[in-house]
Amino acid sequence: MEYSISQLANDFQISTRTLRYYEELGLLRPTRNKAGQRLYSRKDLVRLKLILRGKKYGFQLDEIKEMILLFDQDRSGRKQLRRTIRFGEEKIRMVNDRIEELVLMKQEMEAIMDDFKKRLETE
Repeated sequence: MEYSISQLANDFQISTRTLRYYEELGLLRPTRNKAGQRLYSRKDLVRLKLILRGKKYGFQLDEIKEMILLFDQDRSGRKQLRRTIRFGEEKIRMVNDRIEELVLMKQEMEAIMDDFKKRLETE
């Protein structure tokens, strides 16, 4: 089955410009019909799901592209899995660092708020 650019955009709630951008980056490779309209394959649909999932988890488009290209080179998917694990481990480290920063920020804000409340109570 093939999908038009508008079908894919509607199904995934993204803009047609986004799909064209992913094509420019080499993330998607639609064919074209005789009228020059883009036709997306089932493979493109799977790639788009991977792209959007990767973006959801904070991966950069160049990282997503690398993972997709690895799968194209190694159909067993082992290289892609290894690289995805490394990317994932790095993202987890980044999330943990951010959580620590946010916990400290929350503690500081709570201390400031407590100080303000005490000032109001003494007036």
